[in-house]
Amino acid sequence: MKDLGYYNGKIGLLDEMTVPMLDRATSFGDGIYDATYARNHIIYNLDEHVDRFFSSAAKLRMEVPMAKGELSGLLTELVRMVDDGEQFVYFQLTRGTARRNHIFPKDVKANLWVMLTPSKVKDNTVPVKLITVEDTRFLHCDVKTLNLIPSVMASQAAFEAGCDEAVFCRGEIVTECAHSNVSIIENGKFITHPANNLILSGIARSNLIKTCRKLGVPVIEEAFTKERLMNADEIIVSSSGSFCLSASHIDGVKVGGRSPEILARLRRELVDDFERSTDVQSG
Repeated sequence: MKDLGYYNGKIGLLDEMTVPMLDRATSFGDGIYDATYARNHIIYNLDEHVDRFFSSAAKLRMEVPMAKGELSGLLTELVRMVDDGEQFVYFQLTRGTARRNHIFPKDVKANLWVMLTPSKVKDNTVPVKLITVEDTRFLHCDVKTLNLIPSVMASQAAFEAGCDEAVFCRGEIVTECAHSNVSIIENGKFITHPANNLILSGIARSNLIKTCRKLGVPVIEEAFTKERLMNADEIIVSSSGSFCLSASHIDGVKVGGRSPEILARLRRELVDDFERSTDVQSG
């Protein structure tokens, strides 16, 4: 199978799959999702992503229709059905299918979706360009919700500006990116926004923190300003498909490039961890 769609037990090619018009995703974006990558048909950081999936569901008072172990087993089984071993693994849960009503429907089972497409993680050695945008999202950014209109609009603005990603700012405080986390290297220290309700605590961000501690790089979880972002030794953009990208420009201004040794050590260790964890023998 070249790609795969799954909806409540039904499996098929993505372009051939359909969902009910009354799925609450269509009218309210009423759901949560998570995503990671597979290599050699082995899903990277599967437990961490499933844990966050269940955490997001609980915060929206949604019930996942299977236990964590069952979901992990299902995802692993589905990944093995796709021909290409390197895949983007996306899974989501919506509150269910019911007539449109803002109030939660009663006695309705949640809908589980999975979408698998051949894809590789990004080349972390290629710098990216960023723009900054005002963070007008809601105050539940810690939930990986389907309500992504602000992120879509920011991503489009970045694309039209010839950039790769948009950095959200609440006033002068940097939070995160449209679909990534953003951190900085400053005076040999790794600095990242605290994991509170203003950001999604990325699995890749957590991996960066663990890797910094492993390599002896001090970690500080604190809010930082746009001015500090622009003047940082390095700006790091991280997500499940791009472990440790460095920014070369923000709003057209050249930035970073002053701590290549730390950057190279982090990249090497993160890529090595990905390859070790998804090696055929490890699976």
